[in-house]
Amino acid sequence: MHIPDGYLSPSTCAVTFAAAAPFWYIASRKVGRMLNTKAVPLISVVSAFSFTVMMFNLPLPGGTTGHAVGMGIAAIVLGPWAAMLAISIALLVQAVFFGDGGILAFGANALNMAIVGSLVSYGLYRLIAGTSPLTAPRRVAAGGIAGYAAINVSALMAAIEFGIQPIFFHDASGAPLYAPYPLSIAVPAMMLGHLTFAGFAELVITGGLVAYLQRHDVDLLKATAPGAAMGMATSWKATRRLWAGLAGLMIASPLGLLAAGTAWGEWGVEAFQSADARAEIAAASHNVAPPESVPAGLEKLSSFWTAPMPDYAPAFMHSHAFGYILSALIGGGLIILTFLALSAIAARLRRATPDAA
Repeated sequence: MHIPDGYLSPSTCAVTFAAAAPFWYIASRKVGRMLNTKAVPLISVVSAFSFTVMMFNLPLPGGTTGHAVGMGIAAIVLGPWAAMLAISIALLVQAVFFGDGGILAFGANALNMAIVGSLVSYGLYRLIAGTSPLTAPRRVAAGGIAGYAAINVSALMAAIEFGIQPIFFHDASGAPLYAPYPLSIAVPAMMLGHLTFAGFAELVITGGLVAYLQRHDVDLLKATAPGAAMGMATSWKATRRLWAGLAGLMIASPLGLLAAGTAWGEWGVEAFQSADARAEIAAASHNVAPPESVPAGLEKLSSFWTAPMPDYAPAFMHSHAFGYILSALIGGGLIILTFLALSAIAARLRRATPDAA
């Protein structure tokens, strides 16, 4: 679901950036006050969790792969606005440093997963959980359903963004310039895997973590409980159990390498030039072959940015598995540094405007 550069036209990228910008602005205003408190450790660990869980690729029907996002538990623990910021930062680190998702397409990826995913998760969780006690089994079910629905809505948005490209952006001969498959192929190809395996993974992760927090740290569920005090003020020491669990997840991240294949719509330029890869693309796309040549716009924009550690494989690491672990650790560290920097900026701005509410 990480749309690479070249699959969306520049105008589509601009529209999705413009659509995401107001949500980022509101989120930054609402979360800015939290960053002056002890909320930074909690937002950081949730963002790093989302980053890491997206490294666990799952085999999907058609020979492609997918992954959970962590949008459900992020919205439940942080609320929708902080979740938007947490997942957006995770996606930005992935795009800039690891080439997972495009720089030009960052607005689309953030809109789909961080913004819409968080809003759907939060809205459904609050609707289904209602006023039930924080320890009620109903909240576990609400979390699972919310996570499942959110990742599928996000996948549908990505599928639509892919599918409209051949309609609006093609050359004089009708050949697509960017993503090559229309809505009739993009939507079912994307949704098949997300309605099944990827959606189920998000359901289990979200519901399972809600159940875990009910037993071990129920205060973290207060942020999205009606009438309850915000449970955001947590220190680094108070979140040590969460960081320990995340460290274990990072160490296990090479399990994500076991799933063979590429996510639908994330094929590189070279895949369109390889007979074997073309056969795999066709098999995942209702047996419709891709264009004979690489779409011109896709080929041009795909090299817009070269990540320093593409595919979570640092060049100096000979073992892909160890490189994956190192990438998870580096990504988590970059996320922490980002939120510490944002916290310092927020504190400086607040000191500069002491009369602000």
